[in-house]
Amino acid sequence: MDNRFATAFVIGCVLSLISTIYMAASIGTDFWYEYRSPIQENSSDSNKIAWEDFLGDEADEKTYNDVLFRYNGSLGLWRRCITIPKNTHWYTPPERTESFDVVTKCMSFTLNEQFMEKYVDPGNHNSGIDLLRTYLWRCQFLLPFVSLGLMCFGALIGLCACICRSLYPTIATGILHLLAGLCTLGSVSCYVAGIELLHQKVELPKDVSGEFGWSFCLACVSAPLQFMASALFIWAAHTNRKEYTLMKAYRVA
Repeated sequence: MDNRFATAFVIGCVLSLISTIYMAASIGTDFWYEYRSPIQENSSDSNKIAWEDFLGDEADEKTYNDVLFRYNGSLGLWRRCITIPKNTHWYTPPERTESFDVVTKCMSFTLNEQFMEKYVDPGNHNSGIDLLRTYLWRCQFLLPFVSLGLMCFGALIGLCACICRSLYPTIATGILHLLAGLCTLGSVSCYVAGIELLHQKVELPKDVSGEFGWSFCLACVSAPLQFMASALFIWAAHTNRKEYTLMKAYRVA
């Protein structure tokens, strides 16, 4: 094996490993999108009801999004989280002299919620099904797992190539990484589109801002790493095979 191809293969493996770690971290964390709002310092009846609704199993899309807006919520692929005071009290302190402790409460999305239909008017079951938002949500949930599975399968083929001491099977590894990159890019695009459509239907309060979190950024970085690894694998395998064929033809001649 030529040193050029071996170097390209090693660099491709490193890029693949980094992208796999980034993708796994983005799937497992809850900071794809974050809201910033003033912290509610008291635990009035309305606040307690909102927290209970958020942590309940039957919270609809409108209910939990309203709570996310008000309580510095963060949203992941699997869970939704809010930040509330740790030591709550029924009255509002007359004067706040120092910072108070807060705690993060999270609620996981069930599989039924992941595949549940989204409505034209969020929370209103009589408004009709919004097919676009429904399938965007399902794709943003499924595509990262497809991407991760393709990379793992590609890594298995690459391991077999190392055992066989041949670069030719890494063409399949490169193709799988290309498909994985497309899945990651599709997931990121679906997520952005879904968030924008949601905010068009449910406007943010004036004192609330939202931004994409670091989990989302990890997924965005993972996609180009997958494409670069794919290009290196395919180039190394194709060029090595081509040179081997030419050398074989030269020897025969």
